[in-house]
Amino acid sequence: MQYAVARMAIAVVLSLSVGGSCAFASEQDALELSRTIRERHLPQGTVIDPIFATPSSGEIVSYTRGADSAIWTGHYLAAEAFRYKVTASPEALAHVRDALNGIRALRRITGTNLLARCLMSVDWRFANAINTEEAGHGVTTDTLDGKRYYWIGNTSRDQYAGVFFGLGVTYEMVDDSEVRTIVKEEVTLLLEFLLRNNWAIVMPSGAISTVFWGRDDQQLSFLQVGRQVNPERFAELYKEKRKAAAISMALPITLETFDEHGSYFKFNIDYINLYNLIRLEDSAKFRKRYLKTYKILRNATGDHNNAHFDIIDRGLKGEDESRDARIRAALEQWLQRPRRDAYMDLRNSYPSCSNNRACSPLPIIARVRTDFLWQRSPFQLSGGGDGRIESAGIDYILPYWMARYYGVL
Repeated sequence: MQYAVARMAIAVVLSLSVGGSCAFASEQDALELSRTIRERHLPQGTVIDPIFATPSSGEIVSYTRGADSAIWTGHYLAAEAFRYKVTASPEALAHVRDALNGIRALRRITGTNLLARCLMSVDWRFANAINTEEAGHGVTTDTLDGKRYYWIGNTSRDQYAGVFFGLGVTYEMVDDSEVRTIVKEEVTLLLEFLLRNNWAIVMPSGAISTVFWGRDDQQLSFLQVGRQVNPERFAELYKEKRKAAAISMALPITLETFDEHGSYFKFNIDYINLYNLIRLEDSAKFRKRYLKTYKILRNATGDHNNAHFDIIDRGLKGEDESRDARIRAALEQWLQRPRRDAYMDLRNSYPSCSNNRACSPLPIIARVRTDFLWQRSPFQLSGGGDGRIESAGIDYILPYWMARYYGVL
């Protein structure tokens, strides 16, 4: 009984904190979020998040989350590409082009076609804040088009996954010759870098930040996008890899599903990689094999009330009224969430099955406030910051425009 009362109280408080009105997923909400992203989250061309003076202030005093700028720029690119496909909006096309230019800069600044995590002009007033926060990843200074920039290295597989997700979606959704030319060039150069280094992410110093060894699923997904945009270069490479790894690719994802709670962001990476891999597959035989791997992932996460995962499932599996209704409800509930990262502790409000873990997924309105909601465990009972960091809202606009594209909204 005490849990039920507490849950009701939390829902009321959270609802009042955003105005107390019922929210319905709408195009206006998505457009407003896109405008906010442009105004406050792309100060250097790729996605980072502002820090405000106080939880209620409108004064930006710093920026943060530079280490994941590449991955969220890729997600943002995908969102605007779906928006353009649905609306043919010139504004959406301009946003796509700007996001592509940001990704291109992340590649060009390194001088080797390595993808950087983030870049900032050396004279930007908030550059030192990002450099200090991300010093452990290594900060390098280089020149691009006659201008000096800092860039963050030690690039992870996640950053590549987000960028390839966005590039693969954009090539299909945006029928614009200039955009497609840029996508083809970026995919080709990024892939050539990985192939040249035997699927290792090698810094200009020669240090290896990480490798794609043992991740046949990710290699296949990237090569699939390569085949889509540049078949002359990558079609045969993809087919060779597909023949060798279509079965073994299930192993790393299977191992990840043994722990449904730790490093939950891994599931977002799995979903976006499999999305491109499966939807672009032209062989019924191999698509069936890939879907067997996807089923393993889906069995582990399908009941997590995750709108991002669910709309990808819609794209791969087709209509399902129960799941599609859940997507609509999740987007409506997202709109009732504050976007700043105030700390939350619900350990006395919901039944707990272990430290900081609920026994079942929390209501979306009650989940911890974070950068991209759908990559955080829905079982997490406490977390957040001091309420001064604003999330971009890509976790709304991406599933929203995908839902529009697939007819869920």
